[in-house]
Amino acid sequence: MLIGVISDTHDRLPMIDAALDLFARRAVDAVIHPGDFVAPFAVRALLKYKGPLYATYGNNDGERAGLKTIMPQVVDGPLRLSLGGRSILVHHFIDWCDPNDIDWADIIITGHTHEVVNRFDHGKLFLNPGECCGWVHGRCTVALLDTDGPSAEVCELETLEK
Repeated sequence: MLIGVISDTHDRLPMIDAALDLFARRAVDAVIHPGDFVAPFAVRALLKYKGPLYATYGNNDGERAGLKTIMPQVVDGPLRLSLGGRSILVHHFIDWCDPNDIDWADIIITGHTHEVVNRFDHGKLFLNPGECCGWVHGRCTVALLDTDGPSAEVCELETLEK
């Protein structure tokens, strides 16, 4: 199973569109977003993706009621998923993850730091796709998670935005 992973979009609509274009070209089966959409209009852009979308709130998602109205499946983390034969833990920040949840999971997906993490530790894949928005580090990144490995490919996004 191929899953698109996008985090920390922070309202940057052109980069959300670029991520969705990449996910469409690669024919992802689902999308996971571990938070920091920020405003409901950013979620509307993300909902152009018509497949399964799994999401948690981040620390900058202040308008939670508005986000929940548009995307009822969004939850406070942790979110436990079983996809592609893998146990996947989703939470906005790795430091918020309970050790029992990490023990349960094959794959741990987080965001928050805006820094890419794509590593195995004690047989578990830890994945942070970095920042889709590019506001902090200047790199707009997402990840493609292949549950068969499991493995992840971090992809840098490009846009015509000036």
